[in-house]
Amino acid sequence: MIKYLTFSFSISVISWIIGMVVNAILIKTTYYNQNLTNLNFLKNERVNSYIGIGIFKWIIIHSFFKYFNPKLSMKKKIQPSELPNLRHEMTIAEISHLIGFAFVTAFAIVKIVKGQYLFALIIMIVNILLNLYPTLLQQQNKRRIDKYNRILAIRASNLVK
Repeated sequence: MIKYLTFSFSISVISWIIGMVVNAILIKTTYYNQNLTNLNFLKNERVNSYIGIGIFKWIIIHSFFKYFNPKLSMKKKIQPSELPNLRHEMTIAEISHLIGFAFVTAFAIVKIVKGQYLFALIIMIVNILLNLYPTLLQQQNKRRIDKYNRILAIRASNLVK
């Protein structure tokens, strides 16, 4: 059982690096800019709440994980002019985790094919926590930024009138 957990954590952390490398290649494509930057799996905030994204967010903010991506750290008040760059960094993190999720899922599928169902289950639980939940959190944060940008645009258009 310990072997399953250590392997699962190890492969998930390795998947972060693979996700960053593959994302660095994908980011230069038009497909990335047209389709991947606007992914949105769970649009309903209630569903996010049910699956524990708020708890996950609290854990990230109050643990050592907050140091993993300093570009997304909220140590100061963000200015509206900084929002596009922040959203871009969130998209990079989101897609990197999504690629990592797919990478680790392949390992779980191999374990299922070999009949190692418990091993595959543990891999997927760790994968969900270390790759899928960060993706969903970044999507939630991007939705919040987009909503704030729409509010700013409405206010700006009202000032012009």
